[in-house]
Amino acid sequence: MPELPEVESVRRRIAPAMEAARFEEVMLRRRDLRIPFPHRFRQRLTGMVVVSLTRRAKYLVAGLSSGETLIMHLGMSGSFRAEMIGGSHHAADAMQKVAHERHDHVLFRMSSGAIVTFNDPRRFGLMDLVKAGQLATHPILSKLGPEPLADDFDGAVLARACRGKRTALKVTLLDQRVVAGLGNIYASEALNLAGLSPFRKAATIATATGRPRPTADCLAAAIKAVLTTAIDRVSAGGYRGSRFRVYDRTGEPCPTARCSGTIRQVTQAGRTTFYCPSCQR
Repeated sequence: MPELPEVESVRRRIAPAMEAARFEEVMLRRRDLRIPFPHRFRQRLTGMVVVSLTRRAKYLVAGLSSGETLIMHLGMSGSFRAEMIGGSHHAADAMQKVAHERHDHVLFRMSSGAIVTFNDPRRFGLMDLVKAGQLATHPILSKLGPEPLADDFDGAVLARACRGKRTALKVTLLDQRVVAGLGNIYASEALNLAGLSPFRKAATIATATGRPRPTADCLAAAIKAVLTTAIDRVSAGGYRGSRFRVYDRTGEPCPTARCSGTIRQVTQAGRTTFYCPSCQR
């Protein structure tokens, strides 16, 4: 499943085609994705302007001139592409020509001159329309924790979220109420960079009153660092396998300076964890 850096990269790629642009036409090539499309989905989008295109955790969030909010999730295999058709006088024909792949399920023709296509072979993605004033009570977004790339995300925020938690630190980091958008890959990466064991209790990075210990500050900084680096590399088209410190590198030397350890893997709560037993304490 695409993680936060991949979703942010998608946002940056399609933002020029969608932000400040109007939905001229919406084409649905099936009736549902993971869930059915909202009632009158096409009609509610057509003619509306995308006021903003942001990201919340692993969700793309488009604020519309109608006051409604379009929420999009890539699921396991979803992807977007934006293709410029310019000022074509055959826009409808262009939509048909662009939708040439079997799993091109949703197409947006924008006033920017671009057609934005959502392709999803496994159909685990979703699109939802939230009515004006109801975003704060959305059943998913309203339960998400702090954004790890927000300016106010730091060791204090992370410590408060981990206070009293007896679960393993790696497992806790995957709780979207603790850190929004942090996935399995980058949780392993951040823990290695911070030198923290994935097995230690989450509560150990906070005092009994929830104040941050130095480990909380170090981990928060590491989370920001690995996500920022990953976004830059994904956006630049970097090869996926070359950008990881420990993920999927079982048996290789630990990348930490002056560490002679070897990367291992283990299963925690059904997810694979990669770590160095020598330097991660």
